[in-house]
Amino acid sequence: MSTAADIERAVAVLLAGDLVAVPTETVYGLAADATNPLAVAKIFAAKGRPAGHPLIAHLASVDWLGKWTANAPELAYELGRRFWPGPLTMIVGRGPAIPTEVTGGLQTVAVRVPAHETTRTIIERLGHPIAAPSANRFGSVSPTTAEHVRRDLGSAVTFIVDGGSCVVGVESTIIDLTGAEPVIVRPGGVSREQIEDVIGGPVELRSQGEIKAPGTLPSHYAPKAEVVLVAEAELCAEANRRAAQGRRVGVLLPARCSGSIDDQVIVCPVADDTATAAQQLYAALRFLDDRQCDVIIASVPPEQGIGAAIADRLRRAAYKG
Repeated sequence: MSTAADIERAVAVLLAGDLVAVPTETVYGLAADATNPLAVAKIFAAKGRPAGHPLIAHLASVDWLGKWTANAPELAYELGRRFWPGPLTMIVGRGPAIPTEVTGGLQTVAVRVPAHETTRTIIERLGHPIAAPSANRFGSVSPTTAEHVRRDLGSAVTFIVDGGSCVVGVESTIIDLTGAEPVIVRPGGVSREQIEDVIGGPVELRSQGEIKAPGTLPSHYAPKAEVVLVAEAELCAEANRRAAQGRRVGVLLPARCSGSIDDQVIVCPVADDTATAAQQLYAALRFLDDRQCDVIIASVPPEQGIGAAIADRLRRAAYKG
C-alpha cells in the first residue's frame, strides 16, 4: 500500500515530466502533469493511444473547476458537490491552462475528482491537474491492481503507486454538459438514476456519435479472447457447445445460474449483486486471459444502476466492427 514517501516520489516524477501510475476508486490511471504537453505526449506513446482521443483531467476538488475550465455551468458545480470526490466525469469548456494535447484538440475538457485519497493528495501537492487515462495498453482490459499495471506497461511507467484494489472497478460515468441538455456518453460508477435524481428529470444516454470523451470507442476494454454475449439462461449450453468444437472456453457465470458445465470449460464465478460484479469484472476477464481462453462466454446484467456500466463494458469488449 502507498506511503507518504510514495506520494513525495510521485509528485517529484510528475514535476520532472514523467509518468506515474496512480490508484483511483475506478481503475488505475496513467498520470502526467496535465499542464505539460511533453509529459502528456508520453501517455499516448506508452499506451499506443490515438492522439485525437481525449484524456480526463483529474482535479483535487470541485473548487478547482473555475481555474481549469471555462464557462462551466452551474449544473457542473451542483453535480460536483453531490458526486465528487467520486466516479463522475463532466465534459465542460476547456480552460486556457489546459493544453489541447489533453483534450484531443477539442475546446472541451473532461474533468473529475477521484475518490482515492492518495491520488487526490498527489494532485494537491502537485498543484496542477493530472491527465490520466487507464494505465494499460489502449483498448485492452483496464487495470484494477498495481500488478495489472506492471504486467501491462512495465518500464513505460516511471513509478507505480500501489493503492490496493480498486473499489468500484469500472470507469467513471461521463456526462456532457456542453449542449442544451446534459447527456450521458458513458455509463459508469455513478448511475443514470442518481444523476436524474439531482437534475430532477430524465437524462439522455447516448453512446454513439462524435468522440469527445474517453472510453467511448465501439471496441474497448477488450481481453485477448473473443467475447461472446448470450442470454443468461444460455450461458452453460453455449459454453459447452463451444468447448465441444475444440475451443478453449471460459465463462463468466453468475452465482444464481444453475446448469451443467463441461469439465473442460473454465468457470469464473460472478457475484449476483452488480456492485461486486463491477468491482470484479476486469480481474475476471484477465483471469480467463491468463488461462489462455480463446473465447469467453458472458451475459449482460439488468441495466439499472451500475449494471448499465457492466453491460456497456461487455458490449464494447465483444464488439466485432
